[in-house]
Amino acid sequence: MIRKKLIFQSELIGRKKVGIITLKLQKASKIGMENKGYTLIEVLVGVLLFTIIIGGPTGFFISSVRSQRRILLMNKMINNTSYNLEYLSRTLRMAAKDLDGSCISAKKNYENPQNKESVIRFLNYNNICQEFSLSNGQLVEKKSTDNNENNLGAPLSLTPEELEISQLKFILSGEDQDDDLQPKVTIFLEIKKRGQAEPKILIQTTVSQRNLDVSF
Repeated sequence: MIRKKLIFQSELIGRKKVGIITLKLQKASKIGMENKGYTLIEVLVGVLLFTIIIGGPTGFFISSVRSQRRILLMNKMINNTSYNLEYLSRTLRMAAKDLDGSCISAKKNYENPQNKESVIRFLNYNNICQEFSLSNGQLVEKKSTDNNENNLGAPLSLTPEELEISQLKFILSGEDQDDDLQPKVTIFLEIKKRGQAEPKILIQTTVSQRNLDVSF
């Protein structure tokens, strides 16, 4: 009887130990499954933080590159515009008076051929007929070998291909030598990168002929 009781107690203790071990294994397995991966929310938060951390400097870098390109383009446009205006101003200021009408109408200082404000023709200081005009977005110069307007040579572009002059006007005042007014040319110019609306430069300046407009 005593032997049976001892056997029953040992079996009972063994079952309790097995139960405890099984319970611990189940808890460990449950914890392992819970720590096996990340939840969808954790992944989304991680992606969002990564995007913010990486996107900030990247956006700043891209913005800096674009600003640098815009500045370089503006510098090129300014340099080209400055050259064109300097050349135009110097040439127009030193223009001679056409007394016999070989280049333009007699006793004129400047002339818009066919009343086109985008074209100006005059007799330069070397007594050579010269013309500036707008053609296909380019500032074009023509010169004759003499003072004859019919001998104007091939056009020479003064503007780089990547730049475009969208507007060019030569507005004359006092161009007649009999009006007792000093001849002046107001130049209006708009230049931009070809194929783009912005950025663009608008320039307006007035040039007075060096020679006084007096009767001969």
